Amino acid sequence: MNSFPDLPKSRPQLPTWAFSLPVILILAVLFIPLYIWFFCRVEPMADEIVVLIRKTGKNPAQGAVLAAKDEKGIQLDVLAEGRHFLNPYTYSWEVVPVTDVPAGKLGVVTRLFGNNLPDGEIIAHPDSKGILSDVLLPGKHRINPYAFHVQMFDAITIRPGHIGVKVSLVGGDPLTGQPGATNTFIVPVGTKGVVSETVDPGSYYINPFLISLVEVNLQSQRFEMSGDDSIDFLTVDGFTITAEGTIEYGIKRDSAALLAHQVGDMDDIVQKIILPVARGFGRIEGSKNPALSYIVGETRQLFQDKLESHLREHCSKWGIDVRSVLIRNITPPDQIAGIIRERELAAQTRAMYDQQITQAQSKAQLARQQQLAVQKSEQVAAETTALTSIIAAKQDQEVRLTAAEQDLAVASLERDAAQAQARAILSRATGEQTVIQAQNLAEASVLQQQAAAFGDGFNYARHLFYSRTAPQIQSILTGDGEGSLGSLFNSYLPTRKP
Repeated sequence: MNSFPDLPKSRPQLPTWAFSLPVILILAVLFIPLYIWFFCRVEPMADEIVVLIRKTGKNPAQGAVLAAKDEKGIQLDVLAEGRHFLNPYTYSWEVVPVTDVPAGKLGVVTRLFGNNLPDGEIIAHPDSKGILSDVLLPGKHRINPYAFHVQMFDAITIRPGHIGVKVSLVGGDPLTGQPGATNTFIVPVGTKGVVSETVDPGSYYINPFLISLVEVNLQSQRFEMSGDDSIDFLTVDGFTITAEGTIEYGIKRDSAALLAHQVGDMDDIVQKIILPVARGFGRIEGSKNPALSYIVGETRQLFQDKLESHLREHCSKWGIDVRSVLIRNITPPDQIAGIIRERELAAQTRAMYDQQITQAQSKAQLARQQQLAVQKSEQVAAETTALTSIIAAKQDQEVRLTAAEQDLAVASLERDAAQAQARAILSRATGEQTVIQAQNLAEASVLQQQAAAFGDGFNYARHLFYSRTAPQIQSILTGDGEGSLGSLFNSYLPTRKP
């Protein structure tokens, strides 16, 4: 009999991996989200893009820059800003900034993948490398830097008063394949060269590898014909004349393209067209007249008018509008310059003497007028004095008459009381009146006798004028000839009796 108690039977043992499976599941639930968040998440900012690089798949073709979607290598499509989750086993990635085209700029895009272009071409075909014809306007663009290269250029601005002439940089050769196009300056569309189409003032975003815009000024220009640019010509008598002036001109809009390509800029237009035409006309027309005709007379103005007409006629054929011509200065030769200067000096001297004579005559006229004014003033003063005396006498007479009448009235009233006294007063008044009248008659008789003593009243008035004027005159230096200052008093001299 066994003395030991019965031991409990042991339970069956589970495998070791059975205990680790829950732990693995728990760890997987916790680790996978963390792995995805930290290792699969990519968040480009607002000004960034994501370039994808595939690590699995078929190998790309040799020399290929980009890979197809099922091939290893750089992918063409990019990811925009935002949150993206990628398989790090399948892809790697690179965050790069977006292409930012500033205001006033444009971006020229060059495709870096595709077939090679034919020799002599630079503009890309739909499936080839090269420069794209379309440009990027100002703004932000999601461009894969491994697939495209962007080059910045300034936008072309045509200022007011100007136009833009287009020069096509791509297309067919104008000298081959175009019948009758040899030695032409304006080419048709699709051909290299200057085209007839122009653009108005403004800003243009044009691919500089396709079209070149040349700014042409349509505003009025002034050309100064002076110094080395003056016109020299020989006259019919063998003298050399130098003419200086100003020519105002402009370019016609319809001819701007042809003129800019055929001739050049403004300096070329002046030196190649305007100045040679003006000099040629000056040598031909200037040799028809003598030198003196260009210095004095109407020939100078006629020469200017003919030069203007000649320039307008010949320059208009080139598309140049000559608006005015002014001959400002004509320099005579040294052989006749001295004679002209002496003549001008003599004319100026004569003019100076004429001016002095005019001034002297003006002074004499002024003195004559002043003397007449003095004489008139004296005459008015004398007449005023005489008139005042007459008025005073009349007033005194009236006063006395009034007083007598008053006395008469009083006497009449008192006649009854003192008739005898009234008669005495009346007699006295009558006597006083007689005395006054006798005095007036005596004074008038004296004036009449004085006038008779001088011959007539005019001589007596002359005597009074001399007696009053002579004390006021200090000195007079003049003669008594006809037209002199002293002749003013001839009419006041006494008349000599024969």
